[in-house]
Amino acid sequence: MGAVAGLTALGAYVAVTAVRIDRQAAIDEAQPSDVIMVLGAAEYNGRPSPVLRARLDHALELYRGKLAPRILTTGGAGGDRLFTEGGVGRSYLIGHGVPAESIIVENEGDSTMTSVARSGEILDRMGLHSVVVVSDGYHIYRVKKILQSRGFAAYGSPRKETGRAAFRDPWNCFKQAIGYVLWRAGVAV
Repeated sequence: MGAVAGLTALGAYVAVTAVRIDRQAAIDEAQPSDVIMVLGAAEYNGRPSPVLRARLDHALELYRGKLAPRILTTGGAGGDRLFTEGGVGRSYLIGHGVPAESIIVENEGDSTMTSVARSGEILDRMGLHSVVVVSDGYHIYRVKKILQSRGFAAYGSPRKETGRAAFRDPWNCFKQAIGYVLWRAGVAV
């Protein structure tokens, strides 16, 4: 009976976390901070995917609104030998008028956890303490919790929705809840 109770409790914890993730996905907490962090997404031969472009465009809007003097792009190669998500993000931002010296790049992360951990190290070295996290809504809760566990003030600002609210769908919230629970248990995902 103990195993059943344990699995039931774990299932309830995942479900409650998924609800929290869904609620966070709809909240824009953007406020003046040290840096705007754009979580990586696919790039295609040096061009941002539609998802990455939407994240970068949202970060541009926040940057132009003077919410932070810097933008941090994240993400490694993801199988591409020539380009990284973070590097493609940097190029896109420069092409849209952001000065190169205002862009910080984390380009080695191969997962949310490693990108956020490496970004945290960069921010620590630079003496930066507050972060506006830009990503898909379902992604923000876990990233904020990881940053907060490292002592950063973190605020979520989901990219603008286009079409159906795909990034608030229950499946994505459930997957992120699993990732969050695993992170809490010490498993880097």
